[in-house]
Amino acid sequence: MNIAWSLFTPWSALLGGALIGLAAALYLLGNGRIAGIAGIVGGALQQLRSGGRIKPDAVRLLFIAGLLIAPWAWQLFAPLPVARVDVGPLGLVIAGLLVGFGVRLGNGCTSGHGVCGLSRLSPRSLANVLAFMGAGFVTVYVLRHLL
Repeated sequence: MNIAWSLFTPWSALLGGALIGLAAALYLLGNGRIAGIAGIVGGALQQLRSGGRIKPDAVRLLFIAGLLIAPWAWQLFAPLPVARVDVGPLGLVIAGLLVGFGVRLGNGCTSGHGVCGLSRLSPRSLANVLAFMGAGFVTVYVLRHLL
């Protein structure tokens, strides 16, 4: 295993983590809801699909818009990091489906359980994060060493 120490950027990582925590806290204080991306996106899509009123979900839609606009805003100040994916399109589709299945099965995603749930000392979130991390470790080991 090689570690690219030149890419180690603790200050920007610390700032990013602090901003994520601040956004989650502001969302909870402003809405009384957890800032779980799966719940926000799923609720907004369900509202759009059912033909319901969008207005109650305006905050959700604005949150999603912020997620989508952020990379373009970042490009105004610095180049985006280069994404490198070692699997083909089929691997990405399978991975996306497995993540979606896991999110539904675990009743939330890494942002909801990992950022918001752990900060609230939720035992269910701790169990889910351990399951996410364990599944990730096993998947990487199998893909890199057994296949």
